[in-house]
Amino acid sequence: MLYLAALLLIAVGIAHSYLGERYILIRLFRRDNLPKILGGTEFTKNTLRFAWHITTLAWFGIAAILLYFAKVQPMPQAIGLIIGTTFIIHGVIALVGSRGRHLSWPVFFIIGLASLYGAGA
Repeated sequence: MLYLAALLLIAVGIAHSYLGERYILIRLFRRDNLPKILGGTEFTKNTLRFAWHITTLAWFGIAAILLYFAKVQPMPQAIGLIIGTTFIIHGVIALVGSRGRHLSWPVFFIIGLASLYGAGA
């Protein structure tokens, strides 16, 4: 189950960065009404871009933790509870915030439940 959760985190991270860059960030950056922070819009664009992609890096880091514990059993139950609960909350926020239209929520629920199960929580 931990391998499944890690694989889904890697997949959702790749999709998040690629699709976000292609369909959200690039289109957003074409606008002429972005806030000018520290003298211009370039700082605004760079901040939005790194904030977007740093989420993916965090998910990759959590995937690495899950892969580590998948090989070095058993995963401490507290870590499984923290990771599992975090991704169930991800799912709730995505489900409620998008009214079910953003397809990340079922993936986040699976990641959360697989993490809880894999840690014996």
